[in-house]
Amino acid sequence: MFDQFDSRFVTVGDVRIHCRIGGAGPAVLLLHGYPQNHAMWAGVAERLASRFTVVCADLRGYGESSKPADADDHSTYSFRAMAADQVGLMEALGHARFGVAGHDRGARVTHRMALDRPDRVQAMAVLDIAPTLYMYEHTDRRFASTYWLWFFLPLPAPMPEKLIGADPDFFFESALGRYGGTSLDGFDREQLESYRRSWRDPAMIAASCADYRAGASIDLEHDRADLDRRVDCPSLAMWAGDGLMAQHFDFERIWAQRCTQLQTASVSGGHFFPDHNPADTARVLGDFFSRTLAR
Repeated sequence: MFDQFDSRFVTVGDVRIHCRIGGAGPAVLLLHGYPQNHAMWAGVAERLASRFTVVCADLRGYGESSKPADADDHSTYSFRAMAADQVGLMEALGHARFGVAGHDRGARVTHRMALDRPDRVQAMAVLDIAPTLYMYEHTDRRFASTYWLWFFLPLPAPMPEKLIGADPDFFFESALGRYGGTSLDGFDREQLESYRRSWRDPAMIAASCADYRAGASIDLEHDRADLDRRVDCPSLAMWAGDGLMAQHFDFERIWAQRCTQLQTASVSGGHFFPDHNPADTARVLGDFFSRTLAR
């Protein structure tokens, strides 16, 4: 896993961001989702490295990146703060302009980054999400019963932290199976072990809860302030053809309201399709970034 990639720690402001770097060509940043780390991109990154310089990073609070204490207003783990980390990382690595693809929470960071730093983001791909504000504003009983984590994780500390910490493997592996639409057998063994090492860390559990607290508070404020803005760079909305998200949301219609240059694609599999179907994921992302980063 990541045999031809270098592992680095880069200090950005008050945090250290861990990443793996490989390949050659235009720069592409890949951002993971919950409850994973950069290892989710292994199968995709290795395929993209023949055409791109690929950077797979751990978001703050996850993997081997710093896990600072949360602020009272949850700004420490806002998507804005996480996006700024990654822009700083890419600048430190020598990439003033780059493409970025994110899955799950990483896709929300990607969307925020494209809004906040259009001078840096050449093209963005958001995988299997609808915008955060849209999801909360269109919550119904069916959505709440399926995505109950969106309402459990933001509960005041230390309630979710203590419950998750009692048996983190059971909690997180249940989440992978439930939202992934498959058994754990669908995950690469090395990737799954990397996830387990990460989520057994109490600091990661606390940080991931802080991430969702920000998503239910300060991130919504940022999103409301930007409702009249659209992402102007080439954008790809990509979703799991067999996933739960596509049953709840019309991705093409929703993202067309947020992006001026939208392309869409679907890949077979459940929510964690980059893990389960890396070949098709890499094919779609590779074609998209080949078209948009060659300009």
